[in-house]
Amino acid sequence: MKLQPITLPDNKLLEEIGFYWHTDPDQTPYVASEIVEISSDEADAYYEASNELYEMFAEAGEYVIENELFHELGIPFNLIDAVKMSWDNDIHWHLYGRFDLAGGIDGKPIKLIEFNADTPTSLFETSILQWAMLKANNMEDSHQFNNVYDAIKDNFKRLIMMEDDIEDFDKHYDGWKILFSSVKDNAEEESTVKLLQSMAKDAGFVTEFAYMEDVEFSAEDGVFYKDVNYEYWFKLYPWEDIGIEESDLAMLLTQIMENQKAIILNPAYTLMFQSKAFMKILWDLYPNHPLLLETSFEPLQGIAQVEKKIFGREGANTIIVDENEKVIEERDGEYGEFPSIFQEYVELPTDKNGESYQAGLFFAYEGCGLGFRRGGLILDNYSKFVGHRVVE
Repeated sequence: MKLQPITLPDNKLLEEIGFYWHTDPDQTPYVASEIVEISSDEADAYYEASNELYEMFAEAGEYVIENELFHELGIPFNLIDAVKMSWDNDIHWHLYGRFDLAGGIDGKPIKLIEFNADTPTSLFETSILQWAMLKANNMEDSHQFNNVYDAIKDNFKRLIMMEDDIEDFDKHYDGWKILFSSVKDNAEEESTVKLLQSMAKDAGFVTEFAYMEDVEFSAEDGVFYKDVNYEYWFKLYPWEDIGIEESDLAMLLTQIMENQKAIILNPAYTLMFQSKAFMKILWDLYPNHPLLLETSFEPLQGIAQVEKKIFGREGANTIIVDENEKVIEERDGEYGEFPSIFQEYVELPTDKNGESYQAGLFFAYEGCGLGFRRGGLILDNYSKFVGHRVVE
């Protein structure tokens, strides 16, 4: 692994560009003062891996739908109709997601850990911050696998075009509006949503932002904010939480979809991809695929493995055991009520200090941007964001 020291902008400047979560609860900087150096071949390999993986997810999603495997994935029963409807109609376009990957920078093969398809974090860091860090350190800002902003902007246009070619977007756009929402009192999520709003505005849409609790929903008429009706609603709020904790909203959104009164982003079918149980479906369909790790609903025999909850986040409720079932590392958490999956353990690349690096690769129609998280064996909410640059 090759690391290049950099000078970070001060916190005041970071906040001026909308980056408020620069300091972790232990008062250490959230962003690393080094960047990872990768080769152009390594960048190409990440790009190709993400594109191949998404094709596999799409094929496996069709398999889940055809075989009604929603229970296996932990899909709340009150969202199954929404998942089916969004899958069957292309107007429910997947805007963006993030693959978490092991390998790729250490001479070891790239392996899929999971896919954050519904509410991926690190968007601001990957698309804006790491690019700004190169500029601030007098490095060539084009030497980065980072086309996230333009890729998502173009994908907004595909909401209308429904095809590869977006050249004639202006001829097809007819004033449709997108409302963007996050919960109150979460600076990271609000900044992320407003960044997406900026992308949509640059794409040519009429946009507005509102906190989720201020949005109104009507089964017959759609999504409203301040008496304005919106054809699209983007929510940075997990579908599984809507199904489990907001049953009335789940019913309303399903009815809105049935009545074709609004399109919800990301679409409900991304909940299938978001479920870590989907890794087991992939393994069943593509056994021993070079990009996959063996995954099961039951403990694996004779190999080191990771037990994690199907809707867990930030390493919570995760246990790593060796081939003799001895616990190597574990974390408590709030997701214990969810079922577990058991995934083959793979070592992440490490630096000279023994800290682990996990690649996060954004996907918006194609692979579009790379960033890294650094931490211990289990990457939790104290892990650091590490930027990168491509060198020859």
